[in-house]
Amino acid sequence: MNGAPGRFLRNLNQERIVLWITVAIFVAAALGLPGFLTSGNLIAIVRSVSVLGILALGMSVVIIGRGIDLSMVAVMAMSVAWYLQLLDSGVADGAALPLALAGVLAVGVVNGFLVAYAELPAIFVTLASGSFVFGYVRSQLIPQDAVSVPSDHWIIALGKLRPVGVPADVYIFAALALAAFVFLRFTKWGRYVYYAGDNPVAARNAGMPVRPMLVLRYVISALTAFAAGLLTAASLQSINTRVVNSTLLYDIVLVAVIGGIGLSGGKGGVRNVLIGAALIGIMLNAMTILDIPQLYQNLIKSTILLVAIIVDGLLNPRDEQTAQQGDI
Repeated sequence: MNGAPGRFLRNLNQERIVLWITVAIFVAAALGLPGFLTSGNLIAIVRSVSVLGILALGMSVVIIGRGIDLSMVAVMAMSVAWYLQLLDSGVADGAALPLALAGVLAVGVVNGFLVAYAELPAIFVTLASGSFVFGYVRSQLIPQDAVSVPSDHWIIALGKLRPVGVPADVYIFAALALAAFVFLRFTKWGRYVYYAGDNPVAARNAGMPVRPMLVLRYVISALTAFAAGLLTAASLQSINTRVVNSTLLYDIVLVAVIGGIGLSGGKGGVRNVLIGAALIGIMLNAMTILDIPQLYQNLIKSTILLVAIIVDGLLNPRDEQTAQQGDI
């Protein structure tokens, strides 16, 4: 096939397909849905995917390195809930925040250690650690499902902060996306993530610190989950631990995979997360305006996730080593 159409088809990939679908849905919603194109609704779309996008950034760093983290939502909800509970119990912020951060770091290190050094499958390690974090914190450290932010706390001020009319969490999402881009593309350890994800044996033979890098990826994932939890608390002025049992974890994987992050490792970047987040944000906003019930919204999202995983399997086939490791 020759000419411009031929070049267009040869250059077509999952990222470009999703981008064009996003543009098409945006145009259709702008033309067909009342109030969609207002500044308030557009800001609401971006804000609605800010927390989801931050979580997807952390998940993508892990997936690019040929892993997965199913404990993110539990870490997000339970660490912030414990932090707020400490404040409610009279613990000073200068002590409560470091304690919560220490707990988050501990979960990330344990996840990374078990996957990197004990060589246990990441899907089972993080599923178990997420269940443990939820069960332990809920049964031993906090007395109720929802914990409110103290009225005079800086988290409340953060939730009300709107520079140039845009909520602060949008700026934080943009800043973290830029930081992730710089880390992955312009740092030595960021390049190691791609090398290890593409071929961990070759990376280890070349002298790269594959195991320490794996631990670092899970620590980064845990820290991004904590940041997303703080923003959730700032927006809602509370944190509800029942979010652990919601579909949020599947939404995180959906944003990463549908945007073009290859589950086989070594492929993708921040741009894929932004495209995936844009598609999901626009689609969910349009379904909300159309008053589609939540049950059917979840059905549509799960169908899209299944299709995205099938497409990913076709575009990025798992090699024998990945199959043997059972990383995903």
